[in-house]
Amino acid sequence: MRRIPSIVLLSLIVFPIIGVAQGTKSVAVKIEFNQRVRMRDGVELSADIYRPDASGRFPVVLTRTPYGRQGAAAAAKHFAEHGYVYVAMDVRGRGDSAGDFVPWRNEGNDGYDSIEWCARQPWSNGKIGTTGLSYAAYDEWLAAVRQPPHLAAMFVHSPMSDPFFDIWLAGPGGLPTPMQIGWFYRTSQRAKPDMSAIDWGKIYWHVPLYTLDEATGHTITAWRDVIDHSQLSDWWSPMRYQNQYDRVSVPILHLSGWYDDTLVATPMNFIGMTKGEKTAKSQQLIIGPWAHSNKLASKLGEIDFGPSAQMEIETLELRWFDHWLKGIANGVDQDSPLHIFIMGENQWHDFAQWPIAQTQWTKFYFHSKGHANSSAGDGNLSLQLPVGELADKYEYDPENPVPFITDANFSQVGGPDDYQIVERRNDVLVYSSEPLTEDTTVCGPISVQLYAASSADDTDFMAKLLDVWPNGFAQRLNDGMVRARFRGGMDQPSMIKPNQTYSYTLNLWDTCQMFAKGHRIRVEISSSAFPKYDRNPNTGEALGKTTHWKKASQTIVHDADHPSSITLPIIPTGSIKTPKESVSHLTGPAMLE
Repeated sequence: MRRIPSIVLLSLIVFPIIGVAQGTKSVAVKIEFNQRVRMRDGVELSADIYRPDASGRFPVVLTRTPYGRQGAAAAAKHFAEHGYVYVAMDVRGRGDSAGDFVPWRNEGNDGYDSIEWCARQPWSNGKIGTTGLSYAAYDEWLAAVRQPPHLAAMFVHSPMSDPFFDIWLAGPGGLPTPMQIGWFYRTSQRAKPDMSAIDWGKIYWHVPLYTLDEATGHTITAWRDVIDHSQLSDWWSPMRYQNQYDRVSVPILHLSGWYDDTLVATPMNFIGMTKGEKTAKSQQLIIGPWAHSNKLASKLGEIDFGPSAQMEIETLELRWFDHWLKGIANGVDQDSPLHIFIMGENQWHDFAQWPIAQTQWTKFYFHSKGHANSSAGDGNLSLQLPVGELADKYEYDPENPVPFITDANFSQVGGPDDYQIVERRNDVLVYSSEPLTEDTTVCGPISVQLYAASSADDTDFMAKLLDVWPNGFAQRLNDGMVRARFRGGMDQPSMIKPNQTYSYTLNLWDTCQMFAKGHRIRVEISSSAFPKYDRNPNTGEALGKTTHWKKASQTIVHDADHPSSITLPIIPTGSIKTPKESVSHLTGPAMLE
């Protein structure tokens, strides 16, 4: 067992503090630092416990994080002032917790054990809620599918999906993205490293991807493990939860943002949980115009979505747990299942299900005279089926990939960025609608059906949906990719035959945007989006382990037999109701600055 330094032992002292809860009298709060929580294998994890300084038993809110339990202090005090015990815990191998940190591998059993430990304590009434953002939210799911008896409710903010769906864990190309090396680097050391010491933008170009860790000055076993398992197999089983919704029976508030890197998981989880007879009426989904952050602010990039876009996380959490852990009749069970922010219109709306019941699934077909290359080309989108059209061609060079606009920081990948400059490239095909004659709301999951051929044995195809403003601003909404070898599924890779046309389905996942009158709907097609995704070398060799490149000649077909298209979920204007005053409790000035 790891020896606990004397400076840490000092932190076991209990500190009473006085807090003033909003709308209540002063409440004394006790904090117990670095409490040791024993797991089933004897490893002890470190937790800080914030609780009312009063006799009795209280409901418990638990969060488990790899980023330092001290970061939960403000929220923990807030909950303790309102009659909860808040337990903030370092996951195994992080902070002051013993053991080794192996990303994702131990969180299910450790989460279960932590929940049940909380239920056994003398200050606990046996009702445990879990909360977390990102990894901590994913951590909640891995524990929940193991069915801890005392888990009573969850507040889940932007969890990752199972492997091979979004860009985390292993992405839809079978590999971690180059940008993920920053996360692996940060979590490979107990003490938080100085991230600014490394030129991340330069690091991402290193090849092979397998040794990208060495470029940071460290050998990171977890990074290489993921690349060694680039297709779905039993190795991933302990890290999956989206195949086990039927094992979770508690109320969950699902929260995410349209520009959240991990948005993919949240609508999937909501849909999965609303299919269960026991859970269908206790699930709520809230999606706003936000990034992957605790700060649910109104402005992202160059776009200000208005003051109603701001939201108070702690208000949402407290209200949710007040109902499900304390039994307070505060109207949570009467709220709409979906509270959705429509960008462009910049208003909140309530709906009963996802996808929205009134959705009109509408195909926009690709057209050109064979020269859709760049925004200066002749590509267009329309509702008409293509007939007798020439295919579009471009060359994909892995050494000169199409850039994906983003900061180098792994914590947020892209946003509502302007792609006008990128669209000047000839290896980007651009298909745009005519200016819209009326406001058009696209809200739901998006997919592209692409008929394409390549000179390579394996290659990638990327698609992006954009809202083009009258002044030319080309606002990215969402994007997706497919790796040719995985066209039949992540568990059955197979190479393609050069120059043979195949059908590919690209998931662009979800968005919710009102394209205003005069705006245009645009789709970009290319074969790279770097550094969001790794560069396919076009060689068909083992993924992530080659330094060899070759160029690929790509052909996008759009004719009567191969009608390449994008399917948009259009919501008829008359079916979108004016936001209710009854949901105004969800919005307010952001507390987390």
